[in-house]
Amino acid sequence: MQSHPPQPPAPHSQNNRDQDTAGIVPPLDPELNDDLRALRTLHRLATIARDETAPHRDTLNALLVEIISALDASAGAISLLNPDSGQLEIEAHVEHPGDAHDISLRLGQGLAGWVALHASARLIPDVADEPRHIRIRPASRCVMAAPMEDNGQVIGVIKIDHDKPAAFSERDLRLLVHYTREATVCVTRLWQLRQLREKSRQLETLITIGQTLVAKLEEQELFDTVTRDTREIIPGLPGCAFYLHDPGRRAVRLVSFNPPTLDAPARDADLPLNSCLVASAIHTRRQVEFTDIRGPDFLDLLDLPRNPAPRSLLAEPLVFENEILGVLAVFTDHVHRFNNDEKRLLTAIASLAAVALQNARLYSRVFQSEDLLRKNEQLTTLGLLAAEIAHEIRNPLTVLKLLHGALGLDFPDDDPRRTDLRVIGEKLDQLEAIVTRVLHFAKAPASLHSRWPLADIIDDTIVLIRLKLAQAKIQLRYEPPPRSLIVNVHKGQIQQVLLNVLLNAMQAMPDGGRITLAHHLSGEAAGAAHPRMAHIDITDTGGGIPENVRDHLFTSFLSGRPDGTGLGLSIARRILASHHGDITLESSSAAGTTLRITLPVA
Repeated sequence: MQSHPPQPPAPHSQNNRDQDTAGIVPPLDPELNDDLRALRTLHRLATIARDETAPHRDTLNALLVEIISALDASAGAISLLNPDSGQLEIEAHVEHPGDAHDISLRLGQGLAGWVALHASARLIPDVADEPRHIRIRPASRCVMAAPMEDNGQVIGVIKIDHDKPAAFSERDLRLLVHYTREATVCVTRLWQLRQLREKSRQLETLITIGQTLVAKLEEQELFDTVTRDTREIIPGLPGCAFYLHDPGRRAVRLVSFNPPTLDAPARDADLPLNSCLVASAIHTRRQVEFTDIRGPDFLDLLDLPRNPAPRSLLAEPLVFENEILGVLAVFTDHVHRFNNDEKRLLTAIASLAAVALQNARLYSRVFQSEDLLRKNEQLTTLGLLAAEIAHEIRNPLTVLKLLHGALGLDFPDDDPRRTDLRVIGEKLDQLEAIVTRVLHFAKAPASLHSRWPLADIIDDTIVLIRLKLAQAKIQLRYEPPPRSLIVNVHKGQIQQVLLNVLLNAMQAMPDGGRITLAHHLSGEAAGAAHPRMAHIDITDTGGGIPENVRDHLFTSFLSGRPDGTGLGLSIARRILASHHGDITLESSSAAGTTLRITLPVA
């Protein structure tokens, strides 16, 4: 996980400290300000912190070497408090055994543990007289230590040794306290600077993640991107899992696990909530943390990986408009207390993922609606073509019936031709009935027409394509007129006309653009010879319609796109004709195209 300043327990007050213990430090003497050597040491300590690029441990080593040199010590160590274990761990040392970094002390254990627990410096003139002292260096005889405090919190201890007993004086201890304070300031400032840089990096990464997730329209790709990016923005995570919530089944389903090489639960299998640890995030509707889940109470859980077994887990629910869509969970392979930065980052990513998932689902519905519209468009075309064919058949069929009736043929009852003549008449009547049914079926029933405000029809149509407009980076401008226009139409068919025209306009602007939609009234002057007509002008900023296409724009099966059917505008004109309206090309150039839809006002 990330390196963070330790978070120790609150320090003890001065009244609670052991005043009877030797080595308790009084306030610093003003005379130390006149010590030239001490001032030079303080200056060099401050200078060390200027190197912002140096590794954290190198900075600690440099500070320790300077303090040891200033106090003529033989050895020393800097121990920092680990926020996960609550123990002191040696981060830098001089003249200590090579495995000193593996040594950790509880608060109160040894000299360093005592100093950290009581937040007080201490001097041991001869370690032979102190049975509680833990001798890491066999040659160590005289030891002193001072706490590293930041805003009243102990974050570590600096301890120095000498090979001779009584080598350090009370004045040396006061100098150590002074040097420790300066070293602590240097360390905390470097920590803060690195934290600010890390936060800046995380913010940039979050912005990038947000932009990436919004563009993911396929759900599985979205899930895999979320788990991968979560591990990137929170370094040191052995694994990240994405669970979808199914409230109807009262279960979760693992849909993504990163890295995929780990022994994760079965994908796409329903896991009952009462057998899953992440269910606690769903039930409480808030982030939950488990510091250690290695115990027997967690063995039967179905949602956790088995190899390697997780040790600590942080789970964040994905909530969108008060609906829990799923859970994003991260885990470590060691006991770890997740800090506030990690918790906030997981919350931010889960929020972005919830919005992106909802967008992907809405886009999927839009695409399904578009596919359905295209199928309806094809069926409508087949119906219109059938009506045309039936209409063309009906004319010669009428002629045949008239000629057949006018022949006046009459054969004797026993003549087979009499039966043939009767069958011919019956089949002609049958053909006429079939043609009549086809024509009546293709004709929109007048009962489906009703009075509608034209602005309402347009508004409802815009709602259907608003997500597709956003995806295509197209702005739509529409301002309804102050006076409402009422039309007597089949609403669904008029919406189909508008959708065909708007989709064509969007496809003419693959890199984005603007669609302007406006409607107005004509023929309302007193005594006008023509009925009042509502005009809807749809203007795009595309490249225009080619010259060789304009004259045949509303012809069936004419398309300027490889994937087009050439039926959209042809169907639109036929629908409008059945409503006593029309669609025309008003203008087209490199600056854009304007189509006008005309309908009679009720």
